[in-house]
Amino acid sequence: MITNKLKKLFYFPIASYFKFFAQIRLTRWKPRIIVVTGSSGKTTLLHLIESQLQNKARYSHFANSSYGIPFDILGLRRKNLTLDEWPYLFLAAPFKAFKKTPKEKLYIVEADCDRPYEGKFLANSLRPEITLWTNVSRTHTANFDYLVKKNECHCEEERRSNLTRKRLPHQSADWFAMTKNRKRKTTFKVEEAIAHEFGYFLEETKSLAIINSDTKLIKQQLTRSKASVKSVTQKGLTAYNVFKDHTEFKINGEIYSINALLPKESSLSIQMTLILLDYLKIKPDNSFSKFSLPPGRCSLFKGIKNITIIDSSYNATPDGVKSILEMFNLYPSNKKWLVLGDMIELGNEEQEEHEKLADVINSIKLNKIILVGPRLSKYTYPRLKEQGLRIYSSSDQAKPESREVLSENSSRQDGYRTVTRQARTIRNPVTEKFIMPKDALDYLGKNLQGGETILFKGARFLEGIIEHLLLNKYDINNLCRRELVWRERRKKWGI
Repeated sequence: MITNKLKKLFYFPIASYFKFFAQIRLTRWKPRIIVVTGSSGKTTLLHLIESQLQNKARYSHFANSSYGIPFDILGLRRKNLTLDEWPYLFLAAPFKAFKKTPKEKLYIVEADCDRPYEGKFLANSLRPEITLWTNVSRTHTANFDYLVKKNECHCEEERRSNLTRKRLPHQSADWFAMTKNRKRKTTFKVEEAIAHEFGYFLEETKSLAIINSDTKLIKQQLTRSKASVKSVTQKGLTAYNVFKDHTEFKINGEIYSINALLPKESSLSIQMTLILLDYLKIKPDNSFSKFSLPPGRCSLFKGIKNITIIDSSYNATPDGVKSILEMFNLYPSNKKWLVLGDMIELGNEEQEEHEKLADVINSIKLNKIILVGPRLSKYTYPRLKEQGLRIYSSSDQAKPESREVLSENSSRQDGYRTVTRQARTIRNPVTEKFIMPKDALDYLGKNLQGGETILFKGARFLEGIIEHLLLNKYDINNLCRRELVWRERRKKWGI
């Protein structure tokens, strides 16, 4: 507890040290800065852009925070994420600031806002020419809950700013008048606090903001932008197909076949990429033939017993989990297993989001569900029972594939809870819950029959489970969290 408080206390003062020297190098370099931001989908968008621009730009791979971005600008790298690296980082920063600058004149930066003030801290440092904003959702909400509790979201500050703001070309007169004079409510949601933090990038953007207009919270922040605004929407998506090793989108009459498994929402990122290329006057490669993603983002692997592994274990946000599960529902396989880990850093929203996850799970076709973590066991598992999914342990004798639901008041002699009023047949996936990943791994080892397609999504070091299921052990190097600190933590957990 004391350590966490000290981390929070010194987080930005220490980050400011590295930011100072990063600013020196940026001033010497003078690149055109393009920021990719949002609650989720940032990495996919950055790599879509990279597949088009290639060596025309420099990219902030594996760096999106108040520390990671200054480190990336200075050319500093953390190899093991251990404490003994810090003395070198402090000593090297001043020298790195005056080293030869990169030759690329475009700098594509992925920027997150996982805590209050981070958006302002990074936006003030980067002052981008262009910002691409993917969405706003409940991510890292544990860090923003205190703002909601204290009712501190700078909303009154924002309203006063609106009163003196002039209408910009991208704002209609009616909409501008409404937002200029509206009175902010006295309470607000955590999503609004998160949106406000991301909004600092709009304030500092010089030329163009490319935004997802399907997200209302983004549109509410547009009064803060002095730049031109171009928007994308899902309305242009007329077809979406998932195949065994690629995804196909039909957007505004054009077909884009991407050599990766991507959720439907990625159509917005494709559109954003095309708008950016048009602004930069670069002809697009509509095949996105050079597109690839880093580890843990729906990576495909061959597993033991002829299983197919879809590794999406890098992170788990509520919206991100939902979009990946919906994609998995369309994946062509007759034997689908889901291994789902907790969603973390949700604070006061933890119970609500894990309960809502049961609704998503119930909407897709699965043969087996394996929940890993205390949050899923406490909130999602009971919700699945309430909604009528048959839940039993592997020791049960009878395991029917489906059942008939007659009515809300029908007999319960078979032990099922009936949840619908009309007769219909529904699937009954076996659902297991475990606290520790080692127990889930043991269960998988005993129960895999062969030929299953298994999606791994969420926290609790699921990549440690995947390690033991890979057919080719050299694929371990293509999993996420390979640094020493993560290897040590997985070892303590027995995986």
